[in-house]
Amino acid sequence: MGASHGATQWQYRLPSLSGMPTSRVVVVGHGMVAHRFIEALRSRDTEDRWHVTVLAEELDAAYDRVGLTGYTEHWERSRLALPGNLYGGDDLVDVRLGRRVTALDSAATTVTTADGAEFRYDALVLATGSYAFVPPVPGHDLPQCHVYRTLDDLDAIRADAARAVTAASGDAAGVVIGGGLLGLEAANALRSFGLTPHVVEMAPRLMAQQLDEAGGALLGRMVGALGIDVHVGVGTERIEPAQAGVRVTLSDGQTVDAGVVVFAAGVRPRDELARVAGLAVAERGGVLTDASCATRDPRIYAIGEVAAIDGRCYGLVGPGYTSAEVVADRLLGGAAEFGIADMSTKLKLLGVDVASFGDAMGDTPDCLEVAVNDAVRQTYAKLVLSDDASTLLGGILVGDASAYGVLRPMVGEQLPGDPLAFLTPAGSDGSAAGVGVGALPATAQICSCNNISKGDVTDAIAAGCCDVAGLKACTRAGTSCGSCVPLLKQLLDAQGVEQSTALCEHFPQSRAELFEIVTATEIRTFSGLIERFGSGKGCDICKPVVASILASTGTGHILDGEQASLQDSNDHFLANIQRNGSYSVVPRVPGGDITPEHLILIGEIARDFGLYTKITGGQRIDMFGARVDQLPEIWRRLVDGGMESGHAYGKALRTVKSCVGSDWCRYGQQDSVQMAVNLELRYRGLRAPHKIKMGVSGCARECAEARSKDVGVIATENGWNLYVGGNGGMTPRHAELLASDLDDETLVRYVDRFLMFYIRTADRLQRTAPWVEEKGLEHVREVVCDDSLGLAAEFEAAVARHVEGYACEWKGVLEDPDKLSRFVSFVNAPGVDDPTVTFTRSAGRLVPTPIGMPKVVQR
Repeated sequence: MGASHGATQWQYRLPSLSGMPTSRVVVVGHGMVAHRFIEALRSRDTEDRWHVTVLAEELDAAYDRVGLTGYTEHWERSRLALPGNLYGGDDLVDVRLGRRVTALDSAATTVTTADGAEFRYDALVLATGSYAFVPPVPGHDLPQCHVYRTLDDLDAIRADAARAVTAASGDAAGVVIGGGLLGLEAANALRSFGLTPHVVEMAPRLMAQQLDEAGGALLGRMVGALGIDVHVGVGTERIEPAQAGVRVTLSDGQTVDAGVVVFAAGVRPRDELARVAGLAVAERGGVLTDASCATRDPRIYAIGEVAAIDGRCYGLVGPGYTSAEVVADRLLGGAAEFGIADMSTKLKLLGVDVASFGDAMGDTPDCLEVAVNDAVRQTYAKLVLSDDASTLLGGILVGDASAYGVLRPMVGEQLPGDPLAFLTPAGSDGSAAGVGVGALPATAQICSCNNISKGDVTDAIAAGCCDVAGLKACTRAGTSCGSCVPLLKQLLDAQGVEQSTALCEHFPQSRAELFEIVTATEIRTFSGLIERFGSGKGCDICKPVVASILASTGTGHILDGEQASLQDSNDHFLANIQRNGSYSVVPRVPGGDITPEHLILIGEIARDFGLYTKITGGQRIDMFGARVDQLPEIWRRLVDGGMESGHAYGKALRTVKSCVGSDWCRYGQQDSVQMAVNLELRYRGLRAPHKIKMGVSGCARECAEARSKDVGVIATENGWNLYVGGNGGMTPRHAELLASDLDDETLVRYVDRFLMFYIRTADRLQRTAPWVEEKGLEHVREVVCDDSLGLAAEFEAAVARHVEGYACEWKGVLEDPDKLSRFVSFVNAPGVDDPTVTFTRSAGRLVPTPIGMPKVVQR
């Protein structure tokens, strides 16, 4: 069957449903596309014509399979669940999980599950998706070999990785066969498990389906720099059992001893049910359908990855959603058809931006290509143009994909300017070289997942939608992958709409208003706050903000109870995640004042764990390269040696930098070291909208660079000058003088007031520099120095409570077995009674030893 089989030949004319009993549609599969179909059908079926039965093979209801790798960051299945995936309160949707369909009888219009249950249908929707292709490599069925497709797959990979790490004393490898999107995600997951990943790709470059030679080469170099071994242009000859797990032999003769092998060599449509039932399948697999997504049997439809629409399968969620919408419309008597699919992709793989759109490979006859390959900035950008260089056909972006939002909707349109202008560094608003969303025509597609044009969005704005949440609700733009949300904000600005101060779509209040609500109500949980003052389940915007507010207003540990699930990646593990997936550990060195014993302790830890050390700009020592499971023992040794967390991972006080001051410097006018130590110990752990840095200089020569800090203190003959609102970042700004010639006590009071005023009133992720500029320095001075709002005593009392309740967050983890357990990557590893392991040196190598057992360190 091909395109010649028109929809008119296949049209199944349902009887008029007016006044008739509800018809039955059975959906086989419950992935993202099936969920979209059910939502679309139920939202439009105002007369309740259809009863939906969902038969799902997995035990998990529909979840975000595109974000599957995110599961490795928290191991909480519920966080990937799609909203409303159990359709609570809807009596016309019946979800059966763990019910694999084994037979389809199109003549009897029934399907049968593995347990023998039979379900009759008036319409059948096949949404069985794809399975991971495993090439017939000898040894592919060994226990250490896995695919990367489901939550269960990731659980199994994690368990094997844990065993490999334990058996190899922390130095184990993992092999990923396939260097496409999924393969690179799998490599990232293996790295997070403590393995050294090897990516094997038969094509001459990574992501061969999305990137050209130059783009793939740059991506390969950037991925290789992250500690991942990339093998391109080679195949896999065989996989054999070995002492370390398995030995993978490549076609170029290289061998890799690995604990885990992951096949990510592509997918194949799960069309076996259709094949057995006698439905037509495409030449390369997939249930053959026409543009209405109907098969030769007019009662049976196929959507998503299993559907070969006019002979072609689409492996992206956007086209899948389109097919779901088409079938929902058809069941309700509509005439929707599947049009041209948008195959654009934009991802951040291993921290590297990658995007491709339109005719990225330049397959259009006589097309032209304009490319900029910047080896210094490590970026590659290419545009594919029509033969007259006027119409954009497609493009590729690697390293910097900020122009994607503007360029993708322009595909098929005339470029409003020089093509090279779109390949230069992005403007401050994220647009390509300052070319903003205003350059897009009304027909430009803003949201490819839901086929929403710029005109649709501007019409919604004209009709009264005044914020992103309203546009999402009205148009559905931004409700799927979310990549178009920045464009929605730009369109609101372009239309002159005053933006809401709401924190996000779940809280109508601003961050400052939420802070006051928490303070006034003493609500101490996110669930309690959103239930009373918000809506929905929350998002990656509001959860960390509320976590910060709760930390700023209380003295509990940030990983206590529900708060643990609110934290971002760094706060979740009390360490900074680095480009290669490892973590850095930064103990506090107040004011840069450190003892020889602490220097030796840091050196010994770095040596024993093989960590890279770097003296930071804040006068302390950063240790890079730790695995998650190594963090607790590193902390234990630091805490036992009298050191504590430096909060390098938190939106909190980072450092107070100082010069040597009056004790040593002949120009020093005040004891800058002691003042820096006092300030750092006073404000350590104080959570804020953004990170805070301070500096104390002993004289006007400014060796501590205090005026580049959020709070800067400079000694004078008569005391201290206090500067505020300076910091680096995208727009460096010098701090401004707030008060002069202060004594020690007054200085501390003013800093107390300044910090609490900022913490209570600043926006999410707002540094002190734009906050001071927004408030006005004179107003800040009136509040801090003159107590114009009458809040000085309250501000000072809040800081006093913080000082009294402070406790080292690392120590809090070490003293709590429940918190400690989250830092283990091998909970189910056999033979490990205590899941937390310390690595000690024996016979010249690091070996794991359960914490609590005697340890001998050989130097």
